[in-house]
Amino acid sequence: MEFVQEQTRLREQIESIEKEIRESPYHKGTEHHIGKLRARLAKLRSKLMETSTKKGGGVGYSLRKQGDATVVLLGPPSSGKSTLLNRLTSAKSKVAPYEFTTVSVIPGMMYYKDAKIQILDVPGLIEGAEEGKGRGREVLSVARGADLILLMTDIKRVNTFKRHNLLLEKCGVRLNIVRPNVLIEKKLSGGITIHSNIKQDLENQTIKEIASEMGIKNVEIIIKEKLSLDRLIDAFSLNRLYLPAIYVINKIDLIDSEGDLNNIYYLSEDGRIIAISSEKGIGLSELKKKIWDTLAFTRVYLVRSDEEPTFNNPIIMHKGETLKDVAKKIGAEFSQVKKRAKIWGTGAKFPGQEVSISTYVQEEMQVRFI
Repeated sequence: MEFVQEQTRLREQIESIEKEIRESPYHKGTEHHIGKLRARLAKLRSKLMETSTKKGGGVGYSLRKQGDATVVLLGPPSSGKSTLLNRLTSAKSKVAPYEFTTVSVIPGMMYYKDAKIQILDVPGLIEGAEEGKGRGREVLSVARGADLILLMTDIKRVNTFKRHNLLLEKCGVRLNIVRPNVLIEKKLSGGITIHSNIKQDLENQTIKEIASEMGIKNVEIIIKEKLSLDRLIDAFSLNRLYLPAIYVINKIDLIDSEGDLNNIYYLSEDGRIIAISSEKGIGLSELKKKIWDTLAFTRVYLVRSDEEPTFNNPIIMHKGETLKDVAKKIGAEFSQVKKRAKIWGTGAKFPGQEVSISTYVQEEMQVRFI
């Protein structure tokens, strides 16, 4: 009863602030006030999520992350997520032409280019999921633990992408957006000071008031990009999660109008849209490659001291990592004693080139630590 009352109180406060923001004209004179309202709104939404999560749980939601990455399939009910999971992995997620076939998380493992990629099929998201409707809080909890989101719909419901993006934003999840380039350094006293070499549209006083509203005090704020009001609030929020996402349009085998085709062509300009038919197997190879590329994976093959270079001992790394990171993945003690390596194949000027472990990894590089 206490939980329900707290949820009701938070929702009423959120609705009241949202109404005030909608009805308030935005200009320099109201910037401070609206900024503080949005900061308060962000705090209330975070609190609503926290209270919802405490009441979460249930069979199928306590899953251990396995493999080299975890991908979560999100989307409306009956968009074909279960069929796609079965196609990509050896999992057996129930498939039926009605909503809410999946009532718990179904895990599967996709094997691609020596990588093991865990894919989780979760119940379809519905409106109010952030408040727990349709087991939404458990679903969103799983999504927050992902390395990549596959946001999926079908050809007849492409408008759900926007709705689900807004839903995830309410829950503090940001898709395909980089973290604000803002440093917040604590100090013992002196209040809030702001430094930026970039001219901001927001006044310093507005930034200070928003920081104070969000419980930030005695800090030095260093801003390294031009910030909107929403980006500023994100920078001050501790629960924001920034994840890569791929947008998947399913059931393209059911295209029956020029409008459907136009939807795909228009959305595909984004570069993160993949059109598939999980039922017919159309576009699945392209989707697997897109998953690999978006995760920024690269393969390195370890070469033992007593063998010739082969492709028998793969280790999955990320682009931008170094041989030092490879050594750390082998073991902490191992990485402390290894300073040099020999490399073959990609990245090597000649077979067996000796390099520093600060060398960046490349796809199909063969490595022997020395």
